[in-house]
Amino acid sequence: MAGQDSDDEIVLSSSALDALKEFYAERDARQEQFAKLQAKAEEQHDLQQQKLSMEAFGEDWNESQFWYSDETANFLAKQLLLNATPDMTIGVVSAPSVFVALKNILNAASPEEPKPKLILLEHDNRFAVFPEFSFYDFAQPTKLPAHLKSSCDRIICDPPFLSEDCQTKAAITVNWLFKPTAADDKKLIVCTGERMKPLVTRLYKSVGLRTTDYDPVHARGLSNEFYCYANFESLGWKWREEK
Repeated sequence: MAGQDSDDEIVLSSSALDALKEFYAERDARQEQFAKLQAKAEEQHDLQQQKLSMEAFGEDWNESQFWYSDETANFLAKQLLLNATPDMTIGVVSAPSVFVALKNILNAASPEEPKPKLILLEHDNRFAVFPEFSFYDFAQPTKLPAHLKSSCDRIICDPPFLSEDCQTKAAITVNWLFKPTAADDKKLIVCTGERMKPLVTRLYKSVGLRTTDYDPVHARGLSNEFYCYANFESLGWKWREEK
């Protein structure tokens, strides 16, 4: 407006101020939760018995971070754990909410129950509080600790971006991680956008990846239609009928 002093302060409405206060309160609460978790890890306290929550890890949408709802994370974790044995390794690629669900399920299990090993490949260094963490950049799909090569029996992968480049390089990582066993011995879950279907089913054709009728849910919603692909049927899903 002509003649308005450029130094005039912008006055927020009471509702806007309340929303801003709520945002900062949530952010501060998450930071406090994470600080406590990090302190326990740095002091080498046993995180194996602690109930973990993704609330400590706030999403950064600029980094394409969209955590699953607790129900979805637990459901996917249970599919990976079904009939798993102690000599198996489950790899979690860019799906930290499923990793946390796996940790919680295994932590709550009795000592007699079989417990497979876990590995987490993730770009967000906050997850280095877990000993199973390895830093992962999909742009360098096999720049990973050498001992992880051919180590996994079961894998879940949620490529961070809906692009051919990201999906293709994530598939390189998955194939690098899998043990050199028959396709029927491998279990693979890929959660990504519906429009990635032609690409992901081609990339994982060798292990028989198909579209399931299970719809993953994200804690804060997601605008893109999201599918769950797998190379096995379970009590939780069947193959989606082709249109």
